[in-house]
Amino acid sequence: MAAAYEPRLKKIYRERIAPELIKEFGYSSPMQTPKLEKIVVSMGVGEALQNKKLLDAAIDDLTLITGQKAVKTKARKSIANFKIREGQEIGAKVTLRGAMMYEFLDRLVNVALPRVKDFRGVSQNAFDGHGNYALGIEEQIIFPEIDFDKIERVAGLNIVIVTTARTDAEAKAFLTRFGMPFRK
Repeated sequence: MAAAYEPRLKKIYRERIAPELIKEFGYSSPMQTPKLEKIVVSMGVGEALQNKKLLDAAIDDLTLITGQKAVKTKARKSIANFKIREGQEIGAKVTLRGAMMYEFLDRLVNVALPRVKDFRGVSQNAFDGHGNYALGIEEQIIFPEIDFDKIERVAGLNIVIVTTARTDAEAKAFLTRFGMPFRK
């Protein structure tokens, strides 16, 4: 029987990162070490109200980037200034867990972020106080899966990395060991 596939970052976490975190923060149990819970990749498409093709293009782009089918998101409440009614489809999102989550984080840190123009690192201030990290990307074309000639329009996307870390310091140490390039 063939061995089950294990993503590269998950193996690194198990063998090297978790023991380092236990030593650094003095956890009494290995179960206290921070873990990746999920990664949510979302894209808001406000112009989808006038042009439905933009929402379909955003779903196709997110599906290509993450390798998992994106779902449409609807407006939770009406906003008169933006001419948005409750229930209108105005975005797309993908929630990644398990092996797909580790593979996406690996590609984000090692392939996509270095392709950003004038990249000096990601902000250290984007933690929410509970160990989760939010990252905004201005162009989806930094991912090599996107064919530059076939995109409808250049759009930004949001990436939220949800961890089990209790504090921002733990989460920062955790993500740094995964290779997240924080600004100095």
